[in-house]
Amino acid sequence: MKRILVFGATGDQGHPLLDRLMAEGFTPVAAVRSDKAFAGTPYETLEKIIVSLEDEASMIAAAKQVDAITAHLPFVFDRELAALYGRNIAAAAKAANLSKVVFNTSCYVHDTDIDLSAHDGRRDIEAAIAGSGVPYAIFEPKVFMDNIIRSWCKPGIVNRGVFAYPAGPTLKVNFICLHDVAAFMVAALKKPEVNGRFAIGGPESLTGFDVAERLSDVAGKPVSFESLTPDQFASAMSLLVTGSPDVEPASIYDRMASFYRWYNAQEVSPLVVDPHPVAETFGVTLTPLNEWAARQDWTDPTDPALATRIAGMAG
Repeated sequence: MKRILVFGATGDQGHPLLDRLMAEGFTPVAAVRSDKAFAGTPYETLEKIIVSLEDEASMIAAAKQVDAITAHLPFVFDRELAALYGRNIAAAAKAANLSKVVFNTSCYVHDTDIDLSAHDGRRDIEAAIAGSGVPYAIFEPKVFMDNIIRSWCKPGIVNRGVFAYPAGPTLKVNFICLHDVAAFMVAALKKPEVNGRFAIGGPESLTGFDVAERLSDVAGKPVSFESLTPDQFASAMSLLVTGSPDVEPASIYDRMASFYRWYNAQEVSPLVVDPHPVAETFGVTLTPLNEWAARQDWTDPTDPALATRIAGMAG
């Protein structure tokens, strides 16, 4: 197994995966919409295949040029569209007789539908991949540490010493960094005998107050936790992107906040996991939050992945 088709290569989750694949001797091939993707970035010379997740023939043609597929997929709020993505990945993997499909759900996925289209669509994608007959590994990360350095969160920490997050005061989370997610995905490619679905998280179950305490230690200044309601989070996201704090019902911002409405409403946090058995299975050393935070620049409010992400969307 050598050539790996990467869906989501242009996004935040894709960059660490590309790096890890190359470091482990694989040849990543980015599935893109335009050959201009990554212009002016460290990934500019990466091999690319123009392909559409919505077109089965396009997917099959791309799959026949590689040995395996890895995928992080965008959240879509049309469940049938998400199901189509899953069916096309499965059809392509089966037609090309791929060695493996590795899918990162990018979020917690419940074992039944919860009437959230983006979440329930993830279940449809999982079902299609699992039913394809092709060896697979599905990873369900709880919440990304790297959310903390995105444009909707990091400026508050750098400029005001406030970690504002849409988690209730007692909600515990096993935050996991994207580099560790990439390590799991590449390890799955290297272990053809290990297949199935795996919940993954970082080594600690942390509340927002715990996160703020660790950020304070690393940033060298006091950082407090502000527990945003999901509605406050949606309004802040809308203001950041559109310039208006007004959130229309069923808008993308409202739908993004719906995940945290559900998380915060559960009696037992769905974002907690014992990560060690899976880490041992795949030989991944988990990164504690303070170690991950020590690698970040807490004097610069900008998202370090932003420029590459924008370049990835070119065309």
